[in-house]
Amino acid sequence: MEWIENLLCPTNNPSLANTLVLYSFVVALGVYLGKMKLFGVSLGVTFVLFVGILMGHFGYTVDHDVLHFVREFGLILFIFSIGLQVGPGFFASFKKGGMTLNGLAVLGIVLNVLIVLTIFFIEAGETPIEALVGVMSGAITNTPGLAAAQQSTSPEQADTMAMGYAAAYPLGVVGIILSMLIIKAIFRIKVDKEIKEIEDEQENSQLKPHIVTFQITNNLIVGKTLKELHDIIQCNFVVSRLMHEDGKVIIPKAETSLQLGDKLYIVMSAQDEERLKAVLGPEIEMNWNAQQSPVVSRRILVTRSEYNGAAIGSLRLRMGYKLNATRVNRAGVDLLASPNLRLQMGDRITVVGNPEDIERLATKLGNSMKRLNEPNLITIFVGILFGIILGSINVGFGMKLGLAGGPLVVAILLSRFGYKFKLITYTSSSASLLMRELGICLFLASVGISSGAGFADTVFNTTGMWWVVWGFMITVIPLIIVGTIARACFKINFLTIMGLMSGGCTDPPALAYANNSTGNDAPAVAYSTVYPLTMFLRVVAAQVLVLSFM
Repeated sequence: MEWIENLLCPTNNPSLANTLVLYSFVVALGVYLGKMKLFGVSLGVTFVLFVGILMGHFGYTVDHDVLHFVREFGLILFIFSIGLQVGPGFFASFKKGGMTLNGLAVLGIVLNVLIVLTIFFIEAGETPIEALVGVMSGAITNTPGLAAAQQSTSPEQADTMAMGYAAAYPLGVVGIILSMLIIKAIFRIKVDKEIKEIEDEQENSQLKPHIVTFQITNNLIVGKTLKELHDIIQCNFVVSRLMHEDGKVIIPKAETSLQLGDKLYIVMSAQDEERLKAVLGPEIEMNWNAQQSPVVSRRILVTRSEYNGAAIGSLRLRMGYKLNATRVNRAGVDLLASPNLRLQMGDRITVVGNPEDIERLATKLGNSMKRLNEPNLITIFVGILFGIILGSINVGFGMKLGLAGGPLVVAILLSRFGYKFKLITYTSSSASLLMRELGICLFLASVGISSGAGFADTVFNTTGMWWVVWGFMITVIPLIIVGTIARACFKINFLTIMGLMSGGCTDPPALAYANNSTGNDAPAVAYSTVYPLTMFLRVVAAQVLVLSFM
């Protein structure tokens, strides 16, 4: 059984088989342990780091060049998939609704950095900056920040950074949730009341498509065409179907004339309902599905690459297909099908018309789920190529975006503007999750194995205990300040504050706690609003700190 001993026992000259067995064991056990919950909270794949540290402590090693390659390749996969995920919402997060939340998230980042600098200068540099950056990354549970900072250091300094990260991470997760509870106690918040406020606000959302049937009773618009009606009302709406008084249902066109008693099935924003009611007539209850009519409503899946980025108006649905587009479902969110809305691969566009016309449009747009399951490897590797090139450019003061920042920036830009270069950035949820989880597991396993040998001696002493204390301060103090300002000054709903805290620290376990404790998706909405900018700035801030004080 000597071969088993050679395969499983630690050695100073590990073979490829030894390395594969070690990585497989570390990742498998880490992912398994990460699924276990304590008080409803799990650490997720971050447990891979702790298993790697444990194996490194017991003498398991990996060839330096192999470990370096696996760590960097895993990092690139993880960062690039993160960029593709947050890219579509990155620029939208700067719009009016998200400016306040993003401003508060940036304040949190600034406070994190100020606390790190305060500790560094009070100790007169006795604790190296790389250790403090590792502690900060662990305290805010931000692995990409750790990875970006490690790009700018030596292997020894990177190991120190990983130890600081591991020391601060567990209390980082606890600290985020504790901060939520402290804000709740300070302002004596009743969660049920906050949930009701959010639900009432969502009912009156100005963005969600709103569907109402109106009956024309206004003689002043009789004889007007739909085009003229748009000029009169001047807001975005789509007349999906029209029923004349004789019961005939048609798909209206721009030149269709309105008659007294006509019933209009209209998709619009909720804020415009009163305006339409004042011009057309009263809202009525009507079951359009019960009407005997050749007109049906169907959803078509956009899967042909030539329509990626095409505006709905350019499809000429009414003229060419006698169809009306009413809604576009993108990543589970319904959008009003306005003519200037640009389609993306994977969109589901709701159209109304005759079945044969719908079928013709479906053939044109693709409507093939199988097509979406095919990975777009060209875009992924083109993006990685240009990400590495960008990351290698000196952007000033000796700073480079590195293998973390470069692919992140390129992925964000590709996901938003890739259609202009005929690049398909759509990736199925399962494929995106696989790439992201595989990348982070390879990265964390490598970091843990490389830093495990000196972890116990460094962390389980007075210095290591101070790292834990500092990490807890870096987590809790900024969150309490930001949460207090959000509630006291901006009167932000507590569910949104929970999402802000989770997204500001890019922490999925804290978001899971917020969602589970409220039963509402408002925390997830706030999380997704601040996550893109926060992720980008966390990566940059960690790297700037290392380059500025080493």
